[in-house]
Amino acid sequence: DLNLLMEQVIDFLQVGGRLVVISFHSLEDRKVKRFIRDQERGRQLPKNLPVPDVERGVRLKKLGKAVKPDSAEVDGNVRSRSAVMRVAERVA
Repeated sequence: DLNLLMEQVIDFLQVGGRLVVISFHSLEDRKVKRFIRDQERGRQLPKNLPVPDVERGVRLKKLGKAVKPDSAEVDGNVRSRSAVMRVAERVA
């Protein structure tokens, strides 16, 4: 399962290490997007509670937006047209 794989990969990353996932289907991309979002949010706690990110369980920080191939890439490789790359950095 993709979620299990990403969960395990985070454990191998050092702080500052980057998780890069290239997906080719919208369902895969949705899983990756939600996984990064959930890891970026950590546990949901009441607002205005002074809790550090480490204690909230924040493990990733999203870097930029989804990257899609430009027209030159698609012209050279038609199969790349559905590719989406997402990047996140390990913070704790």
